[in-house]
Amino acid sequence: MPSTKQVVLNAPLDMHLHLRDGEMLENIALCSAQTFSAAIIMPNLVPPVSTKEEVVAYKKRIEHAIADEKFTPYMTLFFKPSYDKVFLESVKDHITAIKLYPAGITTNSEGGVSGFDVEELRPALSAMAALGIPLCVHGETNGFVMDREAEFVSIYEKLASAFPDLKIIMEHITTKESVAALDKFENLYATITVHHLLITLDDVAGGMLQPHLFCKPIAKRPEDREALLKVALEAHPKVMFGSDSAPHPKHAKESCGCAAGVFTSPIALQLLTEIFEKNNVSFDKLQVFVSGNAQNIYGVTPPAKTVVLEKKPFKVPSNYNGVVPMYANETLAYRIKEVNHG
Repeated sequence: MPSTKQVVLNAPLDMHLHLRDGEMLENIALCSAQTFSAAIIMPNLVPPVSTKEEVVAYKKRIEHAIADEKFTPYMTLFFKPSYDKVFLESVKDHITAIKLYPAGITTNSEGGVSGFDVEELRPALSAMAALGIPLCVHGETNGFVMDREAEFVSIYEKLASAFPDLKIIMEHITTKESVAALDKFENLYATITVHHLLITLDDVAGGMLQPHLFCKPIAKRPEDREALLKVALEAHPKVMFGSDSAPHPKHAKESCGCAAGVFTSPIALQLLTEIFEKNNVSFDKLQVFVSGNAQNIYGVTPPAKTVVLEKKPFKVPSNYNGVVPMYANETLAYRIKEVNHG
């Protein structure tokens, strides 16, 4: 039985994070920087981050927003089939990965890939493989909403087979089919969010609609959640934590045409700790899931940071600078006691 008094996490990492830009970036960046050592930053701004100059400028804006916090933003580019080896060599030292979006499938993804013709993608993906740049993918088709991710698994398999030297990260997986694909190909990995470990579609729309739980990929069935829990709790070496924390103003969530995204950055570590305790799993496994696996998969060394959590009730604020978090006004079992650097 794991300790229920105090939990210490070393260099926690968020390997899929939305920080937005402008006022929103200034308002919410510290929610991640205060408790995580580093994070993979998504590039789907308007316009998307797709040049070296844009990556460098965006990183500077993030660093300004987090002030003196010890936090490393691992930058990404928005994938374009036109990227060639010369361009990728010029930007390699400024990025950790490149993110591929199917066109129009999620927030600010209109400039993404339409169709997945291997030969059309081969120049860019072969160059990425040669340079050791991982490919992160939002894996959904434009089919029926509950089937989109499962349908995309065949595309993952096609890409993994065609580019065996390319490290491919299936982002924010939500289905048992995606979990099964992990062990079929050596070069397939995945991030898992905390909200997909907790909720199913029933929580989103089974009773009154819960806009702050609406996200893409949408939460799935209980059996899908169980498959995710299994590999997360065992700290399967090919999965890692990625929050997909996606802030939107309250008015954009609580409206007709509700924006997709769950905001979990300020409470992710507390929720994960509670999940592992409830399932009677050693917190050593939590350490691997929230940091160790990501370091191995990406080959990164994050800044030293130790987060100490204690089992004392924590009431989630109603909002963080205008952004409503998951479980707003509810009480969690754990709170963050202190954060130490070095």
